Amino acid sequence: MTKGSDRKPDLIVLDNTPASRAAPLVDAFRRRISYLRLSVTDRCDLRCTYCMPERMTFLPKKEVLTLEELYELAAGFIDRGVTKIRITGGEPLVRRDIMDLFSALGRRLGHGLEELTLTTNATQLAGHADALVKAGVRRVNISLDTLDRDRFARLTRRDALPQVMEGIAAAKAAGLKVKLNAVALKGVNEDELPDLIAWAHGQGHDVTLIEVMPLGDVEEERLDQYLPLSDVRDQLERRWTLRDNDASTGGPARYVDIAETGGRLGFITPHTNNFCAGCNRLRVTATGQLYPCLGGSERVDLRAALRSDDPQAELADALERAMMIKPEKHHFRMDQRGADPHLARHMSMTGG
Repeated sequence: MTKGSDRKPDLIVLDNTPASRAAPLVDAFRRRISYLRLSVTDRCDLRCTYCMPERMTFLPKKEVLTLEELYELAAGFIDRGVTKIRITGGEPLVRRDIMDLFSALGRRLGHGLEELTLTTNATQLAGHADALVKAGVRRVNISLDTLDRDRFARLTRRDALPQVMEGIAAAKAAGLKVKLNAVALKGVNEDELPDLIAWAHGQGHDVTLIEVMPLGDVEEERLDQYLPLSDVRDQLERRWTLRDNDASTGGPARYVDIAETGGRLGFITPHTNNFCAGCNRLRVTATGQLYPCLGGSERVDLRAALRSDDPQAELADALERAMMIKPEKHHFRMDQRGADPHLARHMSMTGG
């Protein structure tokens, strides 16, 4: 297959036999890298106001890695000790033939890979839930910031809440463990967060709340959107009994159990409680750009390595460079009105 072509790759014939394991990925701060967030597209069928502008300019398809290249890249990470891969976007399920990639990666489960999962907005999930389970996916993260249809339409600029709820129900019916991710937005959904949590726990779903991150120009004032989760926790503790839980799903969330609902609640707090000390993650965009830190501009071009004359050697060198430049922590700022975004790239480009 021609590198960078738009023709569907034949992932069925890929060799899924694990290669001899090379040295694990360890950064300059002695953090072992075991978790890859792999974006398969920057495209999305929603236009969330905290994520992107209404008229978002998406990448030309020729710049995006083929499914075959995405698999080769993921396999290279597995051979360097990555045990968990989360498929992200944009919205990963809008990519044509994406289930071919899930199926191919699923065959690596038990052969270096321990978990394969995804983050989705669930608009397309009803049609894919059973196939995801068949491929080996057991957990999904679903972005959902409100249960109110009108508010959802204003927030996402699309009237798609019925499709999302159908997708959540289909995931549950298929046996997928669902965790809902809600971005806490000042003056937008802060009044609804307790009801969203109560509903989710009643359905058997965990919830994680996330502080808004200053990535990309979204045509709104970031400081107006920012709601510290320390304030949200104070509000919740006036209603419920929250007990700290040491559980970890491999990501940055810190968890509590809510006695009254019987469910678990996570907090991702890049501003009020930095979580970088134990970072075990790397992010790769759909164009093959490796970002060692979500909040940093440091990057390594893996697409160039994949399309070189010696992909295996070039990829190994690129991963070593990534380990050297991974910063100790991010430096998000959310304290200046009218300031430019911390980084120009949008979250949909980096992958959640």
